[in-house]
Amino acid sequence: MATLFKDVKYNLQGLINNIDMGTIGLPDIQRPFVWPDTKVRQLFDSLYKGYPVGYLLFWENANIDGIKSIGTGNKQKAAQLLIVDGQQRLTSLYAVIKGQEVIRENYTKTNIVIAFNPM
Repeated sequence: MATLFKDVKYNLQGLINNIDMGTIGLPDIQRPFVWPDTKVRQLFDSLYKGYPVGYLLFWENANIDGIKSIGTGNKQKAAQLLIVDGQQRLTSLYAVIKGQEVIRENYTKTNIVIAFNPM
């Protein structure tokens, strides 16, 4: 029987770089970014404290129609991994770390603004 799922370990910098290049994208079925900025701040707080923040589920596929990029910048490559579960978390991390705009549920482009002071 063919393996349907495989466990892959990614580090945060690798994920951010792959989004930046365009090799991680969104399938057309994914909704826009809907998290309020306070929820993004809570995600960063949880990561800082070492709490589990859930898994990311990717769909490895190439050459399908309707792929969207994460963030609003131009990408150099076509997406080969599509985020199926964890889009809000992954988009939050990318947008804050890289200072990139997100496309909100009303389809406006905005930056996520948080105040996070671990001390």
